[in-house]
Amino acid sequence: MKPDGKLPPWLKRRIPASDSYKHTHHVLSTLGLETICTNANCPNRGECWDRGTATVLILGNICTRNCAFCSVAGGKPEPVDATEPMRVAKMATEMKLKYLVITSVDRDDLKDAGAGHFADVVNTCRNENRQLQFELLVPDFKGCQDEALEILSNALPFVFGHNVETVPSLYSKARPGSNYRRSLGLLKKAKEKFPHTETKSSIMLGLGESKDEVIEVLKDLRQVNCDRISIGQYLRPTKRSLEVAEYVEPEIFDWWKKKATELGFGWVMSSPFTRSSYHAEEKN
Repeated sequence: MKPDGKLPPWLKRRIPASDSYKHTHHVLSTLGLETICTNANCPNRGECWDRGTATVLILGNICTRNCAFCSVAGGKPEPVDATEPMRVAKMATEMKLKYLVITSVDRDDLKDAGAGHFADVVNTCRNENRQLQFELLVPDFKGCQDEALEILSNALPFVFGHNVETVPSLYSKARPGSNYRRSLGLLKKAKEKFPHTETKSSIMLGLGESKDEVIEVLKDLRQVNCDRISIGQYLRPTKRSLEVAEYVEPEIFDWWKKKATELGFGWVMSSPFTRSSYHAEEKN
C-alpha cells in the first residue's frame, strides 16, 4: 500500500494508561535511564511498558552517526557515565525483569566503540541477579570488531544482536557511515567466536526495497549462521526522517515469516509492529 498521508488501520495503536505502564515510566525516569523506546519513537512503547519491559539505551542518547531512518540525535556524545551499570541493575531489580535487552548509540569516538561498557552493564546486573538473561543489540564496532568481541567474551552468556536494518542498495540513503558487509562480518565473527551463542539481526520493510533484495539479505544472514531474525514495518519517526515508500500488509509479513523459517532461521518475528527487541524474550 502506497502512503497517502494516513496510517493504514493495522498500524494504529493507543497508548495504555495501566498501572504497569506507569510503574515502568516511573522507574526509568527516577533512575535517569534512556530507552530506545522513547529515543527512537518506537510504536510498541505502550505495549511493552504495559508488559513491564523496556529496551535500555546505554552510552548516552547522542549518536556519532546520523542514519536517515532513525530519530536518535546525532552529534558529539557525552563522556561514558560510570554510574550507568548500577542504575541499569537497579532498574532490572525494581521491574523484576527476567530478560533484559541492552542497546546503544554508535560510539565511534571510543577506542572499543563501547564494548567495555556493555560488558560492565551485563556483569553488574548479573551480580545483582544471577537468573537475569541478556540480549545485546550492539553497533557495528567499526575498526575494532575483534577487540570488542574479546571484551564481550567476559560477559557471556547473552544473545548477540546486530541489525543490518535494510538491503545493501539503500545503505547510502538510509545508513550513511555504515557498511552492509561490515555488519555481516560482525555477525560472522560473533558466531565463530561464540559458537554456542544465538546471533540475531533485523530488517525493516517499506523503504523501497524489492522482494528479491530482502531474500538475498536473509540468505546472506543465514550464510553467516545468523539464528534469529526480526522483520518489521519502517515507520517515519520524525518529519526529517526518510519517508515511507510502502506500507506492507500483515499477510505479507506472515509470508516473510514462513520464508525465513524455510531458509533456516530458528527464531522469527515478522509483523508490521515487529522491532529488533519486540517480544525478544519469547521462545519461537
